[in-house]
Amino acid sequence: MSASRRSGTTGELGPEEPGRESSDGSDLLAALLDGMDAALCAFDADAVVTHWNREAERVLGWTAAEAVGRRGFDGWAVRGADAAEVEARLMSAMDAPGRQVHEFALLTKDGGRVLVRTQSAAVRGPDGKPAGVYCAFSEVHTQIDLERSIALSEALLEDASWGVVLVDADLRPAVVNAHAAKALGTGRTSVLGRPLGDLLSQGVEELESALTHVLAQGAPPAPAEIWVSVREPEGERRRCWRCGFVRLASPLAEEPVPLGVGWLFQDVTEARQSEQEASLARFRAQQLHRAARAAAECEDPAEAVTVHLDFALAGFADHALIDRVADRTADGSAEDEEGAGRARLVRIAATPSGAPGPSRLAGQAGLPVRYGEGHPALRCVERAGSVRADAGAVPAPEARAWAVSRQWPADAAHALCTVLRSRGRTLGAVTFLRGPGRHAFERPDAMYAEEVAHRIAAALDLMGAAGRRE
Repeated sequence: MSASRRSGTTGELGPEEPGRESSDGSDLLAALLDGMDAALCAFDADAVVTHWNREAERVLGWTAAEAVGRRGFDGWAVRGADAAEVEARLMSAMDAPGRQVHEFALLTKDGGRVLVRTQSAAVRGPDGKPAGVYCAFSEVHTQIDLERSIALSEALLEDASWGVVLVDADLRPAVVNAHAAKALGTGRTSVLGRPLGDLLSQGVEELESALTHVLAQGAPPAPAEIWVSVREPEGERRRCWRCGFVRLASPLAEEPVPLGVGWLFQDVTEARQSEQEASLARFRAQQLHRAARAAAECEDPAEAVTVHLDFALAGFADHALIDRVADRTADGSAEDEEGAGRARLVRIAATPSGAPGPSRLAGQAGLPVRYGEGHPALRCVERAGSVRADAGAVPAPEARAWAVSRQWPADAAHALCTVLRSRGRTLGAVTFLRGPGRHAFERPDAMYAEEVAHRIAAALDLMGAAGRRE
């Protein structure tokens, strides 16, 4: 006797009839019940145990031989004081539709108590009337663990305040929570199955490399911060995501079968930008301090001008130019008709174009730079303020033509012109230039450039005073 009690009818398979199958299929039923992962038992209409599978043996310790044939659980699997109530609750399923769920304590063979959750339902006989009850049960802590896992999964996918994406083995999103869909700038269903390159324009290689590593080697020991650019209808949005990864494997296979990667991320852009801005401000303050100390050692004011320019360029711009307002006639008018009505600028210092090295003094001949009308440097002098200019999102040949037409190095794509003023007088303009691979100048950059321009203007004023003395 294994999982069920043998039938005692005359039709039972006997030794004189080796070719006949059991009429009630008890052998097949016993094999099916023993192969199931759930603990199963059954009772006839008199509450006598008729079936008891191997998982029930594992949970309670009672073998099928010890369980089958007993009436109810009284005296062996349930305390005597609780036996009547437990039997009534189990057998009530005979008269109730559907499944009945109960929780109560059973006794193990060694005398321990196990809190179980049962699901019981009526078994119908050939005439359609209730003939007994089958019952499936499991330890409650196992069920609670499962329910907690399901609840955690649902909470992560619905209510979590960070992004959760389940990525399949092909590195494509299979499940996305609401927070992640919002961060990716799309809907929860429209993102499914799409390559990550459709969603991100920058950072996708680093992210896919991390996901591939997790699939092959497992989760990294610490979170990773990845800068990405999210594609959106109105343009790209630069974000920094703090990412954690876990490898997902099937719990049903004997050998781990990878199902994908759980990718969790949180947006830390504002915090990282604040840190970067604070670090940049400290660096620039240190550069100004170093420049002031180096310039103080210069006997020639012109050398002090180039010293300030060289220190300002570090980490700030690729090129810089200093243009001084040309001398006027005694009555303050322009020296020629072409220059009438607008300032004329003479180049006095510039960084070398196309090669590294310190800034060089120029303009000994005093010839003005032929800036066209509306040039940013001229507008800067006329307004006595800062002017920014950009080539824009144009092909490289057009960007080079834009720079050359403004008398700037061909690799310039972003410009910031800042006025040079000292003692209430406009002395000229300093122009900082960045290449196409860098960000355009912003307001914090303009504030730094104004501080540099103030120091350069002071040195230029000393140059002018020295020239007048000579």
